[in-house]
Amino acid sequence: MYCFESRVRYSETDNNGRLSLEGILDYFQDCSTFQSEDLGVGLAYLKDHKMAWVLSYWQIDVKRYPVLGEEIVIGTIPYEVRGFLGYRNFVLQTKTGEELACANTVWTLLDIEKGGPKKVTEELKNSYPVTERYEMDYAPRKIEIPDGLDPCERVEVRQHHLDTNMHVNNGQYVRIARDTVLQERPVRRLRVEYKRSAVLGDVICPYAAWDQTDRYVVSLCGMDEKQYAVVELTYGA
Repeated sequence: MYCFESRVRYSETDNNGRLSLEGILDYFQDCSTFQSEDLGVGLAYLKDHKMAWVLSYWQIDVKRYPVLGEEIVIGTIPYEVRGFLGYRNFVLQTKTGEELACANTVWTLLDIEKGGPKKVTEELKNSYPVTERYEMDYAPRKIEIPDGLDPCERVEVRQHHLDTNMHVNNGQYVRIARDTVLQERPVRRLRVEYKRSAVLGDVICPYAAWDQTDRYVVSLCGMDEKQYAVVELTYGA
């Protein structure tokens, strides 16, 4: 497992002094980026070869949110490469080995010039040490959308929403979805299906609904009503 160590910063905490859900997501993204950079197949390599990895699916399960100042270890395991898809696990732990959160992700390799999926090259595939997938509760990739979605406040895409690919960053969709609901309980499971990329000037139109008492689903659409992403938030005690 590829790992790096950190400490929960004040800027990463929520109003309860714990690492935020978005902070966990950002740490996981940083971990995969650090590994790719260390292996020589990072952003510069992808840019030179006119390729980009984009996230297709997140599942993050949180057991405990670490508190301000707590020392943490973030790890990642690439466990499969098939066609144009790459599969990764992530783990967040304390320095003593307590599991705080784990994740499953699916990534799509894009051909920047053609604008579509690209089969993972042998050079890229051989760069990553692939191991067995992490033991966790794997949910289905397809998120079931409840009936009766209500429209929420629209969000215009600004510069701060964008990543180096000039698309809305993965974590920003989660932030937009969470802003549609007032909920004090912690999120215990996050799932996100990414459908297409929003860019500068686009308007994201959220539609949301509760499914039973703990599951909240937000469909993030464009003005054309086509989905950018579907976010599922499962709350717990």
